[in-house]
Amino acid sequence: MPSSVLVVDPSAENREVLRTVLHQRGLKIYEADEATSGLALAREHHPDVIVLDLDAEDATSGPLQLQLRQELDRESSSLIILGKLRTGSPLPAGHTLSKPYHFAPLVHTIQELAAKAA
Repeated sequence: MPSSVLVVDPSAENREVLRTVLHQRGLKIYEADEATSGLALAREHHPDVIVLDLDAEDATSGPLQLQLRQELDRESSSLIILGKLRTGSPLPAGHTLSKPYHFAPLVHTIQELAAKAA
């Protein structure tokens, strides 16, 4: 079964680019345009990698971030954050890309994390 990636990004264009590139690399893709539905997809599909754009609706909500952190801990998913975390956020800051970002380094990071999960 291929590694899976959940992309939570309000930009349909960004999701389309990532979907196309990652699908070509053999990864299964799930998509959400806001954090609440992204959390629901994470709970349902248990993706290997979650890409969370902090511009997604509710993405900076402390309670939602805590729920996502609990899901990450439970399922051993890796998280990539697009944007800048606020001090005191419950989300891990290990893989953070500042905006604006380039797709090539993002895709490379996703592939590395997905390969580790396989």
